[in-house]
Amino acid sequence: MKEIDKELLIKDLSARVFYGVKVNIEKDYPNNPQVVERVAKDGEIIVDGIRAYDIYYYKPYLRPMSSMTEEEENEYLKIIDGFLNFENVPRVVDWLNAHHFDYRGLITMGLALEAPENMYKTE
Repeated sequence: MKEIDKELLIKDLSARVFYGVKVNIEKDYPNNPQVVERVAKDGEIIVDGIRAYDIYYYKPYLRPMSSMTEEEENEYLKIIDGFLNFENVPRVVDWLNAHHFDYRGLITMGLALEAPENMYKTE
């Protein structure tokens, strides 16, 4: 993994921790998504309260922008209305993170996995 990719992934994942982002940790939890509790600036993450993993052992599960439902799209369009207003940018990014959308193209870059349908569905 290139250093620039590592930095991008750390920044992206750090912004998503609050929203319960899940990762695949092939080393110990293959095909068993784990919720990230903390991300360190060196790329180490904490899951299960104590386990630490280096960035090379995990990939976050994200939703491609194309998976946005009609309802989500309507909500998104309301939020980005007036997007040119600089004060609105954090709100847009927070909404995308909360809905686990891959707005940076990490899936295409091979740095993230496409989340299975309904992985982040709340009831």
